[in-house]
Amino acid sequence: MSEAGSDTATTSQRSASLSASVGRYFFYGWLFRDANAGSELERAAALRHNRSLSKWLPTYLRRWLVVGAMIFGLTAWSERAFDNGALSAGLAVAFVLVVVFLVLTLLCWALLRTNRDVR
Repeated sequence: MSEAGSDTATTSQRSASLSASVGRYFFYGWLFRDANAGSELERAAALRHNRSLSKWLPTYLRRWLVVGAMIFGLTAWSERAFDNGALSAGLAVAFVLVVVFLVLTLLCWALLRTNRDVR
């Protein structure tokens, strides 16, 4: 009976680990620290940390560019292959969200790569 319970626990741990890995693969929030919390020294340390890890943002940009290109291709294909405007519209909205994410990520990367003090 304990073996069946351990199998279930292992399966749920595996699925949680997979979802966490996929989340970390596509979203970079886990890399950075809050530079608005703590004392002045803690904020400066968090900003240094964030600037040092901003080197990974172009990797996330490339990943999302691939996702955006795939969604754009699916949008174009669905318009021709199906006579379903709702599917095309849903994919177009997803594409717009990817573009917004790319623009915000590019802006954050550019701001973190500058060496001026943000106050």
